[in-house]
Amino acid sequence: MAGNITLTMIKPDAVKKNYIGPILKMINEAGFRIVAMKYTKLSKEKAGEFYAVHKERSFYGELVDFMSSGPIVAAILEKENAVEDFRKLIGATDPSKADEGTIRKLYAASIGENAVHGSDSDENAAIEGDFHFSKLERF
Repeated sequence: MAGNITLTMIKPDAVKKNYIGPILKMINEAGFRIVAMKYTKLSKEKAGEFYAVHKERSFYGELVDFMSSGPIVAAILEKENAVEDFRKLIGATDPSKADEGTIRKLYAASIGENAVHGSDSDENAAIEGDFHFSKLERF
């Protein structure tokens, strides 16, 4: 059974370009409810923790540097079939391959600066939500 939450982070590139409002508008219009949200900045240590699953991959260091380079907006989103529906809304990691009208097609600059993160499974959505938010920060 599909879960009803996912986690997103509006990444430093999109925050720097003032895309927070337009991205949140798309999320809202797609029927997601924001359960928790914060504007924050990840330290290199915290970014490394969050992306530890990629530690052995060649892009890990660059990813950690990028994700700790500026503020982000982290949010838990709620909707039936949240992970799958959000992955469709954000589009392919490579914005040149993303479908028209997706967040990454509209707001991402490259594979590395791809505007948003979206959980890739129900299990990871729960883990990632717990990484950013306590139970008291969810409404």
